[in-house]
Amino acid sequence: MNRPFHTGMAPHYSPSRTVGGVMRQVLYALVPGIAAHTWFFGPGVLFQILLAAVFAIGLEALALMVRRKPVRLFLGDYSAVVTAVLFALCVPPLAPWWIPFVGMVFAILIAKHLYGGLGDNLFNPAMVGYVVVLVSFPQVMTAWLPASGMTGQAPGWIDSALTIIAGQPPGGVGWDAISGATLLDAIRNSASTGQSIESLRGTAVFGTVAGRGWEWVALGYALGGAWLLVRRIISWHVPAAVIGSALALGALAWLADPGHNPSPIIDLLSGALLLGAFFIATDPVSGCTSPRGRLFFGAGVGILTIVIRRWGGYPDGVAFAVLLMNMAAPLIDRFTRPRIFGHERR
Repeated sequence: MNRPFHTGMAPHYSPSRTVGGVMRQVLYALVPGIAAHTWFFGPGVLFQILLAAVFAIGLEALALMVRRKPVRLFLGDYSAVVTAVLFALCVPPLAPWWIPFVGMVFAILIAKHLYGGLGDNLFNPAMVGYVVVLVSFPQVMTAWLPASGMTGQAPGWIDSALTIIAGQPPGGVGWDAISGATLLDAIRNSASTGQSIESLRGTAVFGTVAGRGWEWVALGYALGGAWLLVRRIISWHVPAAVIGSALALGALAWLADPGHNPSPIIDLLSGALLLGAFFIATDPVSGCTSPRGRLFFGAGVGILTIVIRRWGGYPDGVAFAVLLMNMAAPLIDRFTRPRIFGHERR
């Protein structure tokens, strides 16, 4: 075909954001929470992050090779690393090495690549891996360390590494000697025995306003979440809906029976609620896409978290709430699509 003049390729601006760039911002935002976690509960969490990241990258590379995808390109998006870090922050710091391995098998191979890889997964991979190990190995997954101020000093680097590798605490002591109940565990136990929440104040598990140590970890996640909002990595809809709905339902339960229900502040600053609100429920793949849909999605996560904490079988419930809302996300998006200009709303 003869052309009257030479034509070249159309000019294109390089994208202002890439998947790898967004994932790196998420990792940076997690640093304050990780630092507080390490300060109060020892370096075990750093070993868990390292192990989970190594397993996640290895399994990701294996899956990409089997699927004949460019390994170097997809490993560079840091999505596997973010999955590993979020998973590691949800498991006890001294969990044996095979816990992150099993978790990453289900997170990377099953929840992510079995559905088609990044962008096609229905469920949040990190929460799938966490729920699998939580349900399968409940004794190991409930061996949480008390805050360092409760026992004098958190386990050091060598003791943490030996415990994680061997699967047993050093010195021949049992798990009961180094682990203890979290505030959410204590609240659940007190409710089942008819004791009041007020009786927990002044005990070793209670800090200034919430769980000792955990309140500072939660504030670290809130600081990182604020950074993501300022950088516009995430929108305000999901965090606001998660926090607002959890506080509202928690306040109703507390006002109805303050003796056996914790205050909304305790709900907010204990457990993984703020981590879930800013870093887990905001997953753009497994969540909702429309602004109204994100509000419904976040509200569902917050309400289900409080329902599970009060009447479910687990003291926290954020992971289960996220996975349940992941199932509902396509339906929510269907009914919250914005009206197309010039067309009637369907």
